[in-house]
Amino acid sequence: MQVEDARYLKRKVKGGNVDVHPTEKALVVHYEVEATILGETGDPMLGERKESQKIIRLKSLNANTDIASLARKVVEECKLIHPSKLPEVEQLLFYLQNRRDMIHGREKKEKKLSKPKDPPPFEGMEIDEIANINDMDNYIDLLYEDNADKVRGSALILQLARNPDNLEELLQNETALGALARVLREDWKQSVDLATNIIYIFFCFSSLIEDDPDNQSIKKDYEKTYKKYQGLVVKQEQLLRVALYLLLNLAEDTRTELKMRNKNIVHMLVKTLDRNNFELLILVVSFLKKLSIFMENKNDMAEMDIIEKLAKLIPCDHEDLLNITLRLLLNLSFDTNLRNKMVQVGLLPKLTALIGNENHKQIAMCILYHISIDDRFKSMFAYTDCIPQDYVGDLAAQIGNDEDEEFLIECLGTLANLTISEMNWELVLKKYNLVPYLKDRLRPGAAEDDLVLEVVIMIGTVSMDPSCATMLAKSGIIPALIELLNGKYKSKSFFFFLNCKHIVPT
Repeated sequence: MQVEDARYLKRKVKGGNVDVHPTEKALVVHYEVEATILGETGDPMLGERKESQKIIRLKSLNANTDIASLARKVVEECKLIHPSKLPEVEQLLFYLQNRRDMIHGREKKEKKLSKPKDPPPFEGMEIDEIANINDMDNYIDLLYEDNADKVRGSALILQLARNPDNLEELLQNETALGALARVLREDWKQSVDLATNIIYIFFCFSSLIEDDPDNQSIKKDYEKTYKKYQGLVVKQEQLLRVALYLLLNLAEDTRTELKMRNKNIVHMLVKTLDRNNFELLILVVSFLKKLSIFMENKNDMAEMDIIEKLAKLIPCDHEDLLNITLRLLLNLSFDTNLRNKMVQVGLLPKLTALIGNENHKQIAMCILYHISIDDRFKSMFAYTDCIPQDYVGDLAAQIGNDEDEEFLIECLGTLANLTISEMNWELVLKKYNLVPYLKDRLRPGAAEDDLVLEVVIMIGTVSMDPSCATMLAKSGIIPALIELLNGKYKSKSFFFFLNCKHIVPT
């Protein structure tokens, strides 16, 4: 073929089979790319076909996921999957939803080895390539190449080692074991990802070790290797803390902060929430709290399912971490969808339990107040006993005290947004002497606009109870409301009418 004769390139993509990923919550889409070079007359001159695959990771898949909806979303967004494969995709998703970590087939002794919790996933082990046990020789060859190839080869071998079905065969491969041991011994200082991958591989091998004399040396090697892994994690987290502190200080300049966002700083921080180091987590959550005030960063956090990760930190024994986590949740609670997520992951009862903690009561109540604003969730406060009668008393007792005005606004706003049908509002008004307080705050200039608004909403809420409406009417609150209407709130008369229509003077 003469190069000058080539005029056009025709590319055709053909979708193929869809399978489940062997170790991750993901689908693997196989497809074929056919490239044809056409001559000036349109006749094919040279053609080539290449088989490829696309990995669709399903991070949100859990026991409560709507499989039918998720399957439709996958088919709609992945053009490589023909719509006719929708039932097949549903079946594969159902399998993934119910698949558990496979246990090796051999019978285990009653006395099992006590072993530490599996290390969490880390960035170095993530690779957009499916490992094949038949390609082990190629992966071993990569361990003799440059550093980037060594990391890639170790990541692929780790992917195989995380599947229990492959462990026996891998352990029989003395060449692979020798190469891994050599690279770990000679090059572990060159790359954190490389060292972590190899140590994780040996960790996977340890699951086959049994309590018999022949394996004592292997056990000792494992224990030594695992200690080295733990030491590596400690050093890694120290490095992360220093680096993040530096970035947090640099982020005081908004232009620098924007550059960080463009480098996906939010995604990296949210991933780090899977760590267990309290000092590191405090720094990460503080950084996220600072970034969360910008809508674009908040949206990035939502995409990374940040609420589910933060829910695991509530409650926790570390007071500072709990406090900064609540403050981040408060920032995120201004978003309707994220408030919905907070309810879904079960944060309501957790937040309610914190009302009894003086150190966290105010922030917890602010978040609960934001949740109560949404009509969809008001009833949940009653039916799930998130705010029982005694907590209503605690809230009401704060009103009228010499508390911070912002705190009073949150207390009053939380009460005003409750729609508990069996609530005895008349008893609450009398026991805590709230009527004089509400009436006094309606005087012109007696309170800030935000507090006046919550007072009016509170009056509207309690007025749904006829006995309360009568009590308020006798107290002389109606003239105070009318005077307020005639003042600077004229434009909001319809709002006042909605709240006052239940108060009928007798």
